[in-house]
Amino acid sequence: MYRGGNIKRYLKEFESLELTKDLNYELLNRFIHCCNIIELKKSMHLFREKDEVDDIFIVLTGKVTLYRNSESGQKRVIFILSEGEIINEVILDEIPASITCEAFEDSIIVAIKRGKFISFMKEDFAFNEKVIKSMSKKIRKLYRQLKNTVPVKIEKKLAAKLWKLSRDYGEETEKGTLINLKITVTYLSEMLGSSRETVSRAIKQLELMELIEFKEKKLFIKDRENLAKYFKGM
Repeated sequence: MYRGGNIKRYLKEFESLELTKDLNYELLNRFIHCCNIIELKKSMHLFREKDEVDDIFIVLTGKVTLYRNSESGQKRVIFILSEGEIINEVILDEIPASITCEAFEDSIIVAIKRGKFISFMKEDFAFNEKVIKSMSKKIRKLYRQLKNTVPVKIEKKLAAKLWKLSRDYGEETEKGTLINLKITVTYLSEMLGSSRETVSRAIKQLELMELIEFKEKKLFIKDRENLAKYFKGM
């Protein structure tokens, strides 16, 4: 992990972020001068659960994973975050990190001290509102995940997860909707909190049903509507 880079190298990307694009020039200029850049290579950790973290982090380019480990040490992916998303606004409460952040791919992260970030929230209501909406989005995702903790066939849980990934990261192709992530069976098992073997069998079952195609780490949804009908039990 390289820390301390100059954000001016990435000024265009920073100014176009949803979080900053509507800030007035004077406030944006002060915000820029308070920030540092962190360069993360794939699989590097930005912070770990229980770390004392004093920076708010924002994804500038790339993607990161937020995950927790179970008591047995099993990794459970909670979120994948992309360009423009705030990683850890939860630390505004000054409590140690309750989750681990790892680079899903090579990523550039913006870091700003918590106190400075809070001062901008106080100064600009529109900026404050964007932070609140970011937290609300994560809460809604957690509600959906809690719904999926009730006893459900692993094939249906996997189908629901793949449908959501195709909505967030989908790219239309002749084969169907490509989930534009370099995704593995291991990573899917971490998202679902199941064993790799169980998820592998579920993938084969969905392939036999001609709902998906998984080949060379490329996952295609043949028909998103049919996939949705399957996991909703229609």
